[in-house]
Amino acid sequence: MLIKVQQDDFDVTEINRQMLGERSDVGAIASFIGLVRDLPGNVLQTMTLEHYPGMTEKSLSNIVEKAQQRWDIIDCAVVHRVGDLKPADQIVLVSVLSAHRGDAFSACEFIMDYLKTEAPFWKKETDSLNSQWVEAKKTDDQAKNRWNLD
Repeated sequence: MLIKVQQDDFDVTEINRQMLGERSDVGAIASFIGLVRDLPGNVLQTMTLEHYPGMTEKSLSNIVEKAQQRWDIIDCAVVHRVGDLKPADQIVLVSVLSAHRGDAFSACEFIMDYLKTEAPFWKKETDSLNSQWVEAKKTDDQAKNRWNLD
C-alpha cells in the first residue's frame, strides 16, 4: 500500500508500474485521477489545499483498510497533493490493483467517496476577486453513505 501526501506532482504510470512490478496475479488496475477545475462563471487562479500532517495519512490508511476488508485488493495507492495548485493540475490519485475489474472499480470508487468526506483536507479557491474556503458538499456525504458502512 502506498499512501502519500505531497506538494509535488505525481506520475500515474510510474506509480502503477511500481505497484505491478513482476506480479502475474493482477487482472485489473482501476485508477481515478482528480484534477483542479475552473470555477463556474469565474476564472480560478489558485486552489490551495491544506491538511493535518500525520492524521491525514492515518485517515487515508484507514479508508484503504476498510476497502481491503470488502474487496479482493492486491495493492493500492493513494497520492494526494497539497499546496497551491492551478486549473488542470492533478490533485489526487487512487489506484487499485485486483484480480478482477469489479473489485478494482468498486474499491477505487469507495476509497474516493470516503476520502472526500473523511480525510482531513481543506480547500481554498482564489479567483481574481476573492478567496474562499470550500464547504463540504451534501452530494459527497450521499456518495459515502450509499456504502452503508457507518
